[in-house]
Order: sequence, then structure tokens, then C-alpha cells
Amino acid sequence: MTWDQMQELMWPATWETFGMVGIAGLASLLIGLPIGLLLVLTDKGGLLQNLAVSRVLGAVVNVGRSIPFVILIVAVIPLTRAIAGTTLGWQAASVPLAIGAVPFFARLVETSVREVDGGLVEALKSMGAGTGSIVRKTLLPEALPALVASATTTVIALIGYSAMAGAVGGGGLGDLAIRYGYQRFETTFMWVIVAELVVIVTVIQLLGDLAARRLSHRGDYRSPLGFFRSASAEPKDTEEDLLSSH
Repeated sequence: MTWDQMQELMWPATWETFGMVGIAGLASLLIGLPIGLLLVLTDKGGLLQNLAVSRVLGAVVNVGRSIPFVILIVAVIPLTRAIAGTTLGWQAASVPLAIGAVPFFARLVETSVREVDGGLVEALKSMGAGTGSIVRKTLLPEALPALVASATTTVIALIGYSAMAGAVGGGGLGDLAIRYGYQRFETTFMWVIVAELVVIVTVIQLLGDLAARRLSHRGDYRSPLGFFRSASAEPKDTEEDLLSSH
């Protein structure tokens, strides 16, 4: 197979991969983020403590994460057909991709939000801040660098899942690698696709790491927690100034 023939096949498959990963990533953000927040808020000691809701949500997330993706694709075929109208192609593959990504991202969100200093959240609560205000102005801003890193991890995982979706006619680069690299013994073409996937994953990881670093270094002036951190730092600075003056 010539390079021109490879390019003619690879470009459409690349956009199909971006399409299914983009749809599934957006779904995981819109659904997984609220679920992850609820897992924290409804847990013991949370702002909306409700152990029954927390346990049910946790069980659903655990079940979703424990199902291997290849099995999940087959298990949700009726739902895929109902939503996409077909079980073949990248549009159909977006459905099981989204279902698999939501619990994965929800757990990452839970971990990221739990890293926010609980003592400072309690301080804001004691000042009369409501749950919605604390979530919007404190939990999410403070956890934003970790959330960006979590989203990056999720997107990279989705690229791997999309390659597996190619095994059952899901389209994209995975489907191309299987049909030509495996079934037609075009080994060179398969390794070209693997190299492209490596480049895509590397670029996404670098961009995600850069965004997370920028957000973590932007300072505390936009966060209500910055007030408490500045206040707690004043005695230390004053003591250092007094020592230096002597």
C-alpha cells in the first residue's frame, strides 16, 4: 500500500476518532462532573450529607467502571440502536464510549474535589456561604487544575476505548488498523496508525499538563480561599520582618 493510499484512508478515520471521542468526552463532562460532586457532597461529613444517596451513586459508578469496554459495547446495543439508529459507525460507538467514560470521570472528579482543604470550606460555611456558592466559588475553582488533569486522563482513555470500538465496526483509526493491519496483513499500515495514535495522545497529554500547570500557578486572588490563606500567612511574614530588623 502506497503512502497516498494510506493518507486517503487515514484522514477520514482520524476525524471519526476525534468525533466519537469528542462526543463521549462532552457527555462525560456534563454527566460525570455532577455525579462526582454529588459523591463528595452526599458522603459522610459532606455539605449535603445523605449516606443512602452516596451509597447508591457509589454502587452505580462502581458497576459502570467494572464492566470491560468490549462487553459494554455488546451489552448496550439496544440502547445504541435507540439513540443512534444503528449499531455501526462512529456515531453509534459514541454511545458506549460515553457510558463507559462517565463513571470513570466521576471517580476522578471525586478524588480531585476531595483534595480541597476541608477546613477552609468549613470556614466559608461558618461565614454563611451556601452549598451552591461554596461549590461554584470554592470547590470547583480550587480543584480546577486537578479536574483538568482528570479530563486529560479521560480523553486519553477514550482514545484507547475508541480503538477497541473498531473491533465491532465502530469506525475510526482502530477499525482501520484491524481491517487493514490485521485482516489484510498490511503490517506497515498498522504501525503507521499506531504511530499516529501515539502522537495524538502525546499532544493531548502535553496540552493537558500545560493547562493544569498554568491554572495551578495563577494565584489565589480569584478564590475565596485566598483570603484565609493570606490571613494565615500574615503572622509568619510579620515575625520574619521582626527578626530581619534585628
